[in-house]
Amino acid sequence: MAVLAVGYSGPPAWQWSDTVASWTLEPVVVALSVVLGALYAVGVLRVRRRGDRWPLGRTVGWFSGLLLWVWVTCSGVGVYERILFTDRAAQVILLLMVVPLLLAMGAPVSLVVESASERGRERMLRLLRSGPSKVLMFPAVSTALLMLPPWLYYYTPWYEHTMTSSGWNMGLHVALVALGLAYFWPRLQIDPVGHEYPALVGVFITMAEVIFDAGLGMLLIYGRGTVAQHYYEALGRPWGPTIHQDQVWGGNALWVLGDLAGLPFLAALVRRMMVKGRAETAAVDAAIDAQLAAQRTALEEAPDGERSAGIPADPERMRPWWLDDPNLAHRYGGERG
Repeated sequence: MAVLAVGYSGPPAWQWSDTVASWTLEPVVVALSVVLGALYAVGVLRVRRRGDRWPLGRTVGWFSGLLLWVWVTCSGVGVYERILFTDRAAQVILLLMVVPLLLAMGAPVSLVVESASERGRERMLRLLRSGPSKVLMFPAVSTALLMLPPWLYYYTPWYEHTMTSSGWNMGLHVALVALGLAYFWPRLQIDPVGHEYPALVGVFITMAEVIFDAGLGMLLIYGRGTVAQHYYEALGRPWGPTIHQDQVWGGNALWVLGDLAGLPFLAALVRRMMVKGRAETAAVDAAIDAQLAAQRTALEEAPDGERSAGIPADPERMRPWWLDDPNLAHRYGGERG
């Protein structure tokens, strides 16, 4: 074990084994995780008692998010969060992008709506359609809630506050997850939202988020300034990388992990687009089948003369419906004459 410098009171030199072997207690996150996990379990039981089905994948997503939240703040990642810049950078990405994504995939709002009483369900849906809800879920607003916090965190006094104050630090652990949820909820659209936007919008926003992550990472890597330099100098850590090298590694962690964290979200968006596309195709096929059945019925019920000529009693009923649909007519060159 390395000899620690006089005045240094932190943990010993970091090792990979610390991610599972070193632990600390983050009471706020643990308490919230227990409460939220219990409430979710009660909601699932209520839905099942009513005879409805709740997808297992959503339950797995929710509890995976809670477990990851606890691990990120209570494992070795939490032990060294105020010692190593790189450790804090990895934690920020996990709390802002990965934990909220898993929680959002658990569809907690849908669970609340389905497990509530009829009156409670109406109130919830009315709240979701309210003006403030629509503003919060507007793409530009929700995207800003994800892109701006890392920049503000590293280039305002917010960073040093979380390093020197336990209250600020615990608040960071909760605030990042809440901001991430505010982004992933309307973008995934698994839960009911105030206003639906095309999934393709989420793809473009994700591309923009990748650029912002890369910009922040490059600034931390190649920029001249050192974030919280006085804090790290006063810390006197006698092991590991230098203060500058630690920031370079942290910038790379923000850049790479931020891009990697966006991949599951893109996969979820693509899957949603495919599922929605299949549903729309099935609906069109069903409508076409119904139209053809109506045409056959019209021919069978037509007078003998018209039937032999293959002319239905009402030609207007024979016109394919999609030629009059404003969303589809342009694809087939149909116009209402």
